[in-house]
Amino acid sequence: MGRAEKTIKKKRKWLWITLSVVGVLLLSTAGYAYSVWSTAAKTADSIHEELNREKSDKRDEEVDFENLDPISILLMGVDEREGDNGRTDSLILITANPKKESIEMVSIQRDTKTEIIGKGIEDKINHAYAFGGAEMTINTVENFLDIPVDYFVKVNMESFKDIVDSVGGVTVENSFAFDYEGESFPKGTIELNGEEALKYSRMRYDDPNGDYGRQERQRQIIEAVIQKGASISSLTKFGDMFAVVEDNVKTNLSFDDMWKIQSNYRSTIGDIETHELRGTGDKINGIWYNIVSEEDRLELSNMLKEHLEISTSTASQ
Repeated sequence: MGRAEKTIKKKRKWLWITLSVVGVLLLSTAGYAYSVWSTAAKTADSIHEELNREKSDKRDEEVDFENLDPISILLMGVDEREGDNGRTDSLILITANPKKESIEMVSIQRDTKTEIIGKGIEDKINHAYAFGGAEMTINTVENFLDIPVDYFVKVNMESFKDIVDSVGGVTVENSFAFDYEGESFPKGTIELNGEEALKYSRMRYDDPNGDYGRQERQRQIIEAVIQKGASISSLTKFGDMFAVVEDNVKTNLSFDDMWKIQSNYRSTIGDIETHELRGTGDKINGIWYNIVSEEDRLELSNMLKEHLEISTSTASQ
């Protein structure tokens, strides 16, 4: 395996961290925007990208922020190249319910086999972006999970370290000492900057829990950034975060949407549950896919529907 291929694979592992952090920053940091209103509004305008619809086909009515309707946000990590639409290297669905004061965060494997809505074929879910951009990706995820996707946040895959640094670093509780890529991580409470957080999240082979241990460290970073971002009151730090967002993010959330979400949904960040949609690896016609069982898909779909306060169903795809 060449160095370039190794680098690409490593980057993919951290995209879902970046996505989660950016998505929740949009939920949590707008609360201080009154003090930097002009900058915040300008940033929101520069990253705005409309969809060709007013609401999801899976909703009877548009979301009412004042009524505290639960919402869903699809976070997409995109590797776009010149002359190439690119693919989503990471997909995370967030549902936020202000009445339950909670967030459900679901990571969807990029190789998951499903129907690509609008293309009429079954393929890896991350190929939907290459075929039809954000719109086709959203429609495909909606069909796969049978829930509405109200909003999306699309982020450049390179911005993870900048996000951690923009909140002034993070503090985590490390369960065992280890060294990785020239850095030492002692057991106990440790403080990490962006570069260190990336390496802390990356190690897997020396972890007694393997990939599950790595995923736990990734969740630590996500939650640490969320809590740090929610408590920031520095104009300088907000300026740093706006710069990161402006350079790396597109979303169909307007500034008014962000303001209303912050005002009415801020309590949701106090209770965040993370989930992985696991499957089994299988080769079909020489191509590797992640195959999710119908039972697991329906269980997750119904959990998300309950959190979104819409009727559950056991109907198949």
